[in-house]
Amino acid sequence: MNKEKTYFPSIDNIKVAADTIKKVSAVTPLGASQRYSKQFDANILLKREDLQQVRSYKIRGAYNKISSLTKEESAHGVVCASAGNHAQGVALSCKLLKIHGVIYMPAPTPNQKIEQVKMFGEDYINIKLVGDTYDDAYHAAMIECDEFKKTFIHPFNDEKVIEGQANIGLEILEQTTVPLDYVFIAIGGGGLAAGLSTVFKNMSPHTKIIGVEPEGAPSMQVSIKNNVNTELDHIEKFIDGAAVKRVGDLTFAICKETLHDVITVPEGKVCETILELYNKDAIVVEPAGALSISALDFYADKIKGKNVVCVVSGSNNDITRTAEIKERALLYANLKHYFIVTFPQRAGALKEFVVNILGPNDDITHFQYAKKTNRENGSAVVGIQLKSSSDLEPLIARMKQRNFYGDYLNNKPELFQFLV
Repeated sequence: MNKEKTYFPSIDNIKVAADTIKKVSAVTPLGASQRYSKQFDANILLKREDLQQVRSYKIRGAYNKISSLTKEESAHGVVCASAGNHAQGVALSCKLLKIHGVIYMPAPTPNQKIEQVKMFGEDYINIKLVGDTYDDAYHAAMIECDEFKKTFIHPFNDEKVIEGQANIGLEILEQTTVPLDYVFIAIGGGGLAAGLSTVFKNMSPHTKIIGVEPEGAPSMQVSIKNNVNTELDHIEKFIDGAAVKRVGDLTFAICKETLHDVITVPEGKVCETILELYNKDAIVVEPAGALSISALDFYADKIKGKNVVCVVSGSNNDITRTAEIKERALLYANLKHYFIVTFPQRAGALKEFVVNILGPNDDITHFQYAKKTNRENGSAVVGIQLKSSSDLEPLIARMKQRNFYGDYLNNKPELFQFLV
């Protein structure tokens, strides 16, 4: 029995895709980051896909795929399921190619994202809000495809999509004047990683391509370790642009042969990077867009003195998530802590806690308390932000010494999920 041959995008097909998408896709800048170069003692270059018209690289694959449809397929229209960047890429492609598209999105999708998709697609797209999750939207989209003979535009598991995304690799090689040692790239379903890594394997084989996944959604890492495409039972969805339970069959087959490593980065570290980029570089990125840069800390020893590219994949960040991003960053830095504090039910107890327990730089950021008149002690949930992580142990010691300590909640996920 013959083993099925793995699909690898050819450089010729990738170059054809480059010619196709140049009508709509910008050649995004590849520029040095002075701050990160100094921090890591390396030449760190940022490939700014966040500066595309739709603020992510997704336009490349979507436009290349929809452009490849036959007249009959175009007449029937296209369908996709997405609550993010892929939907925007499909919407703009439909408008530019004058092809009608239906975009299925989960009902809880933020209105800001829905309005962005409407703006790019205008009269050429119809948005349908279905179910609570991406899977609900996906199943509804597939039903419409089957019933009305429409073409499903997959966000990553499609040859034309992979070939479109691969053009980032061609651009990087055309833009750089030095041999590249490392390229860090986010992995969600794997379309971008599969395409870019194929380009480098053929045209710059000495360059190591490092895939980066969220710690809470390591679907490619697990699949490569198992040597079979593996669906995860549960994922952390915070980094929504890169959180998938199962990568594509096509992309897995390519990535297991072309990636040099796949690492995971904690969601809190990604939040730190988002805030640093905004505050220090005036760069707005979405969580998935910060993954590649966040990975540098975990490769610091290996990249020292090297030429390194980080692909900044997108900037569609919802401003309403800022508070959560800050919270997660502080928790990751070990500066934000939640306790159950037992207060004696007498006048002056809170003052005693503030004066004698808190350090001079500690700040109460959360306080929830209900007085129980028939008890000697009342419990409060208290969130405290520290100036330095080294202040934590002395704080706990003072709480215990004066009998205020009830429990520490940061390491109790079953309770902590209600606070963050």
